[in-house]
Amino acid sequence: MSIRRTGHRYRDLATGKTLDVWFPRDPAHARRGCLAEKLGLIAGDVVEVQIDSLEAAPASTEDVWLRLHLLSERAIKPNELNLEGLFALLNNVAWTSAGPVLPVHVEALRALAAAEFHHLAVPCVDKFPRMTDYVVPEGVRVADADRVRLGAHLASGTTVMHEGFVNFNAGTLGESMVEGRVTPGVVVGRNSDVGAGASIMGTLSGGGKTKNSIGERSLLGANAGIGISLGDECIVEAGLYVTAGTKVKLPDGRVVAARTLSGRPGLLFRRNSQSGAVEVLETDAQRWGGLNTALHSND
Repeated sequence: MSIRRTGHRYRDLATGKTLDVWFPRDPAHARRGCLAEKLGLIAGDVVEVQIDSLEAAPASTEDVWLRLHLLSERAIKPNELNLEGLFALLNNVAWTSAGPVLPVHVEALRALAAAEFHHLAVPCVDKFPRMTDYVVPEGVRVADADRVRLGAHLASGTTVMHEGFVNFNAGTLGESMVEGRVTPGVVVGRNSDVGAGASIMGTLSGGGKTKNSIGERSLLGANAGIGISLGDECIVEAGLYVTAGTKVKLPDGRVVAARTLSGRPGLLFRRNSQSGAVEVLETDAQRWGGLNTALHSND
């Protein structure tokens, strides 16, 4: 699939390095302005970016920025495009209230901005900006925009609470509650809940090439975690981390590694409060009641 888009690019004036590229829905609006540009630290221009194949690795910094936009615009789902080598193509940027600059230029920008009666704020220094500064998908709630990176895929009906975090090439496929960490390569199915402080092992956080996921109508309890996939209508009790090698006792008494249960539906993982052994029982989403309908009204 070939994709061609018009974007507005900011480059560092001294080095020519690309800082960011914004791809508006309407190419007629592909123009921005910021104080860092006015003060002569960065330059903006309109660029045409074409991706001939999403299966091929990104060919340029501009290519990476378009792929991140496509994910956050929900044009492409996580794991449906090649992002190999993206870190080497992205520059570390200081994302400031006066516009993006290389970190080495922050103090110069602060001094120049003071003459414009602008008090400079630097929310973060990173290769990725906040998603909401570039793409605001319809039908979602994001309580703390600093915790959702550009390249996150948030389906309509998703709520990301203050402690929730969604990285690039990760996200939700339907109405969901995210109060924990959704890391690269991870997708969360419709009507599922990632509890407060919970974590899902992604491809950049120890999972390697394994792409873990949560199915539909499932609950990952508060402060719990998984290094396997959960199927539909699964529950992991609060505080329990189930890695691929965790020994799990089945209802018939057999003990198996949790990886053998990865992706299977209708399972409740819990720790026996007397023996400490991790057990699995058959269950269904009715055990936890599902998402709160009123809470998930994102109109």
